[in-house]
Amino acid sequence: MSLSPFATVSELARALRQKQISSVELTKMYLARLKSIGEVHRAVAEITEERALKEAKAADESRRRSGPKTPLHGIPYGAKDLLAAKDIPTRWGSPGHADQVFGFDAAVIAKLKNAGAVLAAKLSMIELAGGGNYNVANASANGACLCAFDTTRWAGGSSSGSGAAAKLGLCGFTIGSETSGSITCPSAFNGATGFRPTYGRVSRHGAMALCWTLDKIGPIARSAECCAAVLQAICGKDPNDPSSLDASLDLNRTKKPLTIGLLNEDFKSNQAAACQKAYQNALRVFSKLGHKTVQVAYPKLPYGTAVEIIVNAEGASAHEHFIRGPRFHSLADNHQIAGLAAALETKAVDYLWALRLRTEALKANAIWEKCDCIFTPVFYHGAPPIDVPFDKSFANMGGDDGPSNLLGWPAIAFPIGFEGGLPLGGQIIAPALREDVCFSLAKQFQRETDFHLKLPPIQS
Repeated sequence: MSLSPFATVSELARALRQKQISSVELTKMYLARLKSIGEVHRAVAEITEERALKEAKAADESRRRSGPKTPLHGIPYGAKDLLAAKDIPTRWGSPGHADQVFGFDAAVIAKLKNAGAVLAAKLSMIELAGGGNYNVANASANGACLCAFDTTRWAGGSSSGSGAAAKLGLCGFTIGSETSGSITCPSAFNGATGFRPTYGRVSRHGAMALCWTLDKIGPIARSAECCAAVLQAICGKDPNDPSSLDASLDLNRTKKPLTIGLLNEDFKSNQAAACQKAYQNALRVFSKLGHKTVQVAYPKLPYGTAVEIIVNAEGASAHEHFIRGPRFHSLADNHQIAGLAAALETKAVDYLWALRLRTEALKANAIWEKCDCIFTPVFYHGAPPIDVPFDKSFANMGGDDGPSNLLGWPAIAFPIGFEGGLPLGGQIIAPALREDVCFSLAKQFQRETDFHLKLPPIQS
């Protein structure tokens, strides 16, 4: 059977269930794409071929004996290279960690293995997840990861390879992580769908720490329904991660028409006519589906400053030995080096101010008295050029998600249009533990539109 590498999780599962293809055959197809297209786009940190074929063979044998374990059984995936995989290099995107190997699987990797999924690759990322405020696209041991739609453009960060690989059909789905935009950004730039769960929804055991109180792990895939299947498999309480939540996840909970909050978007001064058109078209889709909109605003607080201070303080603590060590200056971006070194000097009084500000920011939860969720562009423009520093190329990108990362709210990013051939992403942000609201709206939108089905120029 000829199966499209761009098939959704449900289509892949059906093909496996109906014996139209085996997991071994599917895995070999994706391994070939990882070696070719993945290398061209610099999306791959390590191909895990031996493990992948072993897991695929085990998945086929298990299916023959007792049927599929889960909807992910036998489906190959790629994981951001900050997640430990037993005896496989886990370099954290950093030239200074080139020989780092762990003897265990991260909780997410272990859960996916238990679900029957097949680890085909570790995927490229920004070095140390960008904790030093990187300023260039090639701030990675792999160089600049290239956008799925245009190889002169950046794939986004810090889950660069996860966003590109999901859209390029290099595997069935991918896993990324976010501290402040690292799932939503590459999803938007590559035309993929990415699901950032509530803080604590997914265990971070075995994941590189950048910011203990902000880090989150979630799926990037080709549709909201794909992401939902993956999130169901990886969520849940983990005794190895005290911050993980013991809370049920029912993504089909939302039934009623929703009230969607709209922020004051500044399309005009950011010269974002294409994004404004896509945004307004999306609102028409939501209206057609019976949802209402209302203008809302967050309390005016310095959310971004608080996030920056918390990331600096906790990131410097997490990587203190490396920053003070002999390999520190091997990092690819001088901004990273300077930023991480400066972060060591973060004052306790500043960190405590940021934590108090986060408590003050809880007032933003009052917005949920007016709406069920918020719809906003991820950025006002498509992926920036790889050869322009971010302090220049991001000048009119927008993209501030207010208190959402600071307060651990969930969000789902998905394509809503195009600008000169580059995808534009929108996102649904919801209250803590209300991933069902994000999923419901994104799923409905994707049933009415085909932006998520648009294929990149490089397909084979």
